Amino acid sequence: MYLSSLRLTNFRNFADERLTIPREGVAIVGDNGQGKTNLLEAIYYLEIFRSFRGAPDDQLVRFGEDVCRVEGLVGGAGEARTIAAAYDRRARRKKVTVDGVEPDRIGDALGRVGVVMFSPADVALVSGSPAGRRRFLDIVLSLTERHYLEDLQRYRQILLQRNAVLRAGESTALVSAWNPGLVRAGSRVVAARLRWVRSRRDSFAARIREIANGSDAALEFDPSLPLDEEESGDDLDRVVATFESELARTADREQRRGATLVGPHRDDLRMRAASGGHGEWVDLRVYGSGGQQRTAAVALRMVEADTLRERLGSEPVILLDDVFAELDVGRSQRILRWVDREAPAQVIITAPKPADIELRGGALPVWSIRGGHVESL
Repeated sequence: MYLSSLRLTNFRNFADERLTIPREGVAIVGDNGQGKTNLLEAIYYLEIFRSFRGAPDDQLVRFGEDVCRVEGLVGGAGEARTIAAAYDRRARRKKVTVDGVEPDRIGDALGRVGVVMFSPADVALVSGSPAGRRRFLDIVLSLTERHYLEDLQRYRQILLQRNAVLRAGESTALVSAWNPGLVRAGSRVVAARLRWVRSRRDSFAARIREIANGSDAALEFDPSLPLDEEESGDDLDRVVATFESELARTADREQRRGATLVGPHRDDLRMRAASGGHGEWVDLRVYGSGGQQRTAAVALRMVEADTLRERLGSEPVILLDDVFAELDVGRSQRILRWVDREAPAQVIITAPKPADIELRGGALPVWSIRGGHVESL
């Protein structure tokens, strides 16, 4: 996959920018605050139609304007298509089109570009709250697993209604009326997460060893349901039965707390590393050093790239947003080797100065950016 052209209209600090992007990619250099990350954010917006920074859509509209728009021409596997997304701040409406046609649901247009985004903020995937790790899982699986997004949205809708009934202090019978739908949708979400983590554990460990020069690490799914990771992902009936049992077990506590206490909204993703050569394993969120946490975050993104590659049948576009700023030289060089060796498709990388980019022997074209305007060097 590759992005051959990009047009930004009133997106962040871009007024009207039209770019033709080389097939191999480009290196974008500029001082902080000039729009490097905004440009990558716009590209990734065409993948999931949300800001990777978690910003609401109205914050993406350029100051003093009412509508922003991003349009990209995407090529790969002998075809090309135009993906566009616009947001009207006054109407509070988002419009997405593929080759000029608006899909029935925005979710039907997800993942049409094929992008993996590496950012210094990714360290929060390891050091931050479970919500960020659930969001990571949800994005990866929404892009690669059939019907996952539908199940997730259905689960969230039912969860919202069930929690409202619990907060209102309604009867157990009324609360339980929501259980069948909650269990059906939620069990499919949990099973998909289990399968993905199980299928990616070895790859994650291998990426950590590669980046950190031989260190051992583990990726584990930590569901709120008492499930066996080895068995339950392929046995939906087992997940359903466990979910039903846990809802029954926690029913009294839920009435007192006014909230649903089990389900995929309370799942987590755990990353652990071998510590000190004593056979001990530590939770990287709690005990990991800054370097270990950053390494694990990069490894997660590499595993995401593996997943997209398998789904697309081709290489995804790799976006690297000043990703080496907080890594030591050794780790940075090993990541660059991974990009050169295993991600031979389009790479778009940002850095404060050209000397910070040593990708592909310096063969990438270099652009400068200043005040939301891009020029080739």
